Amino acid sequence: MLKILHIAPQNYAGVPYDFYKMHLACGDKSRLITLHKNPRQFPEDICLNLPLPNFPLAQFWRKKKLFERENEKNFVVPEFKPKNFVEKFYFDFSDALKRNKINQVIEEYNLNDYDIIHYDAGLDFYRDANQAKKWKQMGKKIVCCYYGSDLRTRGIIKELDEISDLNITSEFDHLALKKDLLYLFYPYDISELPDKKENKSDSVKIIHTPTNRKFKGTEIIIEVIEKIKKERKIEFILLENKSRDYLLQEKSKCDISIDQVGGTMGGTGYGKAGLESLGMGLPTITNMSKEYCDWLPENPFIVANNGNDLYNKLIELIDNKELRKQLGEAGKQWIKKYHSFESVNNKLYELYRLKNIK
Repeated sequence: MLKILHIAPQNYAGVPYDFYKMHLACGDKSRLITLHKNPRQFPEDICLNLPLPNFPLAQFWRKKKLFERENEKNFVVPEFKPKNFVEKFYFDFSDALKRNKINQVIEEYNLNDYDIIHYDAGLDFYRDANQAKKWKQMGKKIVCCYYGSDLRTRGIIKELDEISDLNITSEFDHLALKKDLLYLFYPYDISELPDKKENKSDSVKIIHTPTNRKFKGTEIIIEVIEKIKKERKIEFILLENKSRDYLLQEKSKCDISIDQVGGTMGGTGYGKAGLESLGMGLPTITNMSKEYCDWLPENPFIVANNGNDLYNKLIELIDNKELRKQLGEAGKQWIKKYHSFESVNNKLYELYRLKNIK
């Protein structure tokens, strides 16, 4: 039995929690420590519930970083460094404030007893990776797992990257950004999803649930939907800032899901929202590069990289109920094959062995 500890800034889209559940389901010991509570009410294991800066200056700072990355012509993964004295003071002050609480949690939950430490989003409790360094000196194995905008916007934490034994990602485009990354599918158990409801209305229901409109290309989607409304009987459901349970219940009543189309800085492909849609049997539309399409085994997604693609794919699905049914069932089977706890856990064990972790 392995002892695997996950540390994450937040339970992003519930993915760190799914890894934690997978370890337990496959017979290992595991805990998940999150620093900040997820505002969309995903489940938690041990949440420190530290305040997450959300005042106007902090929001401006995050948006500024996104804008800088978005407009880089020759993008390379940045190495995180405070830009100025103010940023350095902020991170030093933040680390000092939470030190006592972190030390209490380490002692209370016997976190020094774990053998493998997964840093979800490649971030330690502290910006200088102080705790990771201590665990490394104790002989622990360090794993960094990158999920999305962590690499694209913040970049790597040099101190943590230098001591990491294994670096993994579930984002295809990350493989070109950081050469030592190895790919691992998200673990996902579709048994938690509500049953899909039959739509008895005359209108085809299409849902889109962005967490960030710019990342997901929401404005492009709305423009296409408005055009189709003049030609077909559809109902468009746009949900933002809702609890996960509410989103899942609303998705279960729909016929088609649009994950993302032509967004910027959000990468291409799919995330947890796409898995949930496929798992409920909804044909799911997303943007995806040709390289990604060719690489992804038995690709179950409907690819739309721009407004014209989206219009054509939506019209085809709206007009063909049987096609929607076939694609929906194929998506559910694909998730079971590639994203099930057993499948992902077996692959993770292969990566552990490759890096002499177990």
